[in-house]
Amino acid sequence: MAGAEAAWQAAEMGTHVVIHEMRPKVETFAHQTGNLAEMVCSNSFRSDDDEQNAVGLLHWEMRAAKGLIMAMAEQHRLPAGGALAVDREAFSQAVTKRLLEHENISLSTEEITELPQDGQWIIATGPLTSGALGQAIARETGAERLAFFDAIAPIVYAESIDMSVAWMQSRYDKGETEDERKAYMNCPMDKAQYNAFIDALLAAEKTEFHEGETAGYFDGCLPIEVMAERGRETLRHGPMKPVGLTNAHRPDDKPYAVVQLRRDNALGTLYNIVGFQTKMKYGAQTSVFKMIPGLENASFARLGGIHRNTFINSPTLLDSQMRLKSRPNIRFAGQITGVEGYVESAAMGLLAGRMAAAELAGTPLPDVPQDTAMGALVHHITGGADAKTFQPMNVNFGLFRPLDGLRSGRKGRKDRYKAYTDRAKQAWAAWLASTAA
Repeated sequence: MAGAEAAWQAAEMGTHVVIHEMRPKVETFAHQTGNLAEMVCSNSFRSDDDEQNAVGLLHWEMRAAKGLIMAMAEQHRLPAGGALAVDREAFSQAVTKRLLEHENISLSTEEITELPQDGQWIIATGPLTSGALGQAIARETGAERLAFFDAIAPIVYAESIDMSVAWMQSRYDKGETEDERKAYMNCPMDKAQYNAFIDALLAAEKTEFHEGETAGYFDGCLPIEVMAERGRETLRHGPMKPVGLTNAHRPDDKPYAVVQLRRDNALGTLYNIVGFQTKMKYGAQTSVFKMIPGLENASFARLGGIHRNTFINSPTLLDSQMRLKSRPNIRFAGQITGVEGYVESAAMGLLAGRMAAAELAGTPLPDVPQDTAMGALVHHITGGADAKTFQPMNVNFGLFRPLDGLRSGRKGRKDRYKAYTDRAKQAWAAWLASTAA
């Protein structure tokens, strides 16, 4: 995501860009194609609410900057209530097509194994930096690579789901259209079924880590079994919460827990089990997930998995322009910098591409205002975070500078979030205007 957006932004500013993408010559655990901007974890860019949600605000800022990722996401949007979800395959194909058709962009499929000495470079290798390049980064920075583990949720063939048990509904019937109000497939559980499911989940055979590896999961992508280990009710108050849903088949019977599935492609033939990223072994996954009412005969297009996710200690290594302090000709962008999520990664790519192109043109850009969503993120990873405890972070209003005259308590949250977004939009529009050619 970050590399694709960076290339687009720099090319649109008149800079010739070479994209180096080692796939499909060199494969990764999680990717399945050689397309650029391939989504491997989810088809959702999360909330599209640009007045009450920080990631929705980030959507707004990227659209205002004519971002490629947001434009292609909009073209291949799927119903998902208040979220921005896309057809993953069509989306990545469209991003790839637009990039390779651009007159200022060319593609190389050779793997980069060393840090380049000359020219302007952006390293946007996502969570799966190749071993050779990762080692080169570690040698240059003089620090051990930081890493956590990401887990992938399974995908089910829609035709194999029992719709006499499951029903279509977005939580609280959220959405402006009928499709959006019925964007999710819901599988209900009573208390006995839920407890049996938790027992099986806890007992299932899990992927073991290699010697010396520790599982420093990002809290926003915890495996369900790790959540279950925190308490039997954890999942029922997380991805399996029953609130805002009414069983269409038995409206007077309130489910004890609900498993939601979200459409994964435009045809509606594939559904992703929401929040069910897992480190269970494949055999255990099929038996445990078929305990879910409605999924007893489920057929899986993809089972869950787990992979290592590498990132650098950006607060100590990068300057405010996202350049490596020891090698200013190299910028880092995306998940490798310690932002978490597709949207956040693409946003950092957008900035890196613009900053690199402007530097090449001899007109360096001013730092992004900290009151914007992008500014809050880039400030966090380039100095705002505590380097000793630095961990990947989604965009959130906790990264924003406090607002004068508004309480920080929960009671005034709606007004406070609106004030944050109003202030951010004004600052972002002013910054874009000041940097226009």
